[in-house]
Amino acid sequence: MAAPHTTDLATEADGAPTVGVADYVDEAYVFLGAGAAILLQLAMPGVGHGVADHSDVLHRPLSRLRTTMSYIYAVALGTDDERREIVRMVNKAHVPVRSETYNAFDPELQLWVAATLYHGGVDLHRRFRGPLGPVSAERVYRESMAYGTALQVRPEMWPDTVAGFDRYWERTMDTLTVDDQVRAFTHTLLATRSAPWFLRPAMPLNRFVTTGLLPQQARDAFALPWSDRHQRAFDLLFRILPPVYAVVPRFVRTLPARLYLADMRRRLRSSRGLAH
Repeated sequence: MAAPHTTDLATEADGAPTVGVADYVDEAYVFLGAGAAILLQLAMPGVGHGVADHSDVLHRPLSRLRTTMSYIYAVALGTDDERREIVRMVNKAHVPVRSETYNAFDPELQLWVAATLYHGGVDLHRRFRGPLGPVSAERVYRESMAYGTALQVRPEMWPDTVAGFDRYWERTMDTLTVDDQVRAFTHTLLATRSAPWFLRPAMPLNRFVTTGLLPQQARDAFALPWSDRHQRAFDLLFRILPPVYAVVPRFVRTLPARLYLADMRRRLRSSRGLAH
């Protein structure tokens, strides 16, 4: 499996080096988008019911987060062998996730999951570092395709251009629906009591940021209240966070990613699996 890197998009028109997925995916700020990406995934009925019926995320949220981040880091930053092993583990975990109405191997569902990872990463990069240059935007878009094609998504399913992706995104957003089962599952997931005791003080902020990063139609679908007052507070938070984050040394900002990668590599060497 080839690494998701390109060599033909190395510089912007002014000669400045371009940005790729590997240049920001290890930043700690990507964790802020985890909740919004998960909720957008759950709004696709096949994904939502598959997770609600089969996932143990309510009982083991940190284990589920580790599995997801290990996959992202392996695809974006790992070696070919690490990517192959992670994909093998994910495929094995997907085997029982099926019913008459959904199948975890469905490439259309996987395409949407990959789309949320790409969309969320670019959104947070814009908020913390500013918009990508045109060549960087193309490079990141091409590289992000690997989130889906590492599994069952065929390359031709990924829209040819960023503009084509935007049309796919808007078209798919209009088809998303959330029923009572998935809505209840989501509210439990965002509730303070569902988190480990040491994370509970941060859960209200997590719910606030997650809700703020969602488009309004997704907030409405999940029945997540959002007012002008919420929006003003959210805008203020994201005016304060980026400049504060920028003065933190990169060594500190990338510490979570390094710890996850080290843990993933230990687990691969010991054949422990990612969810145990």
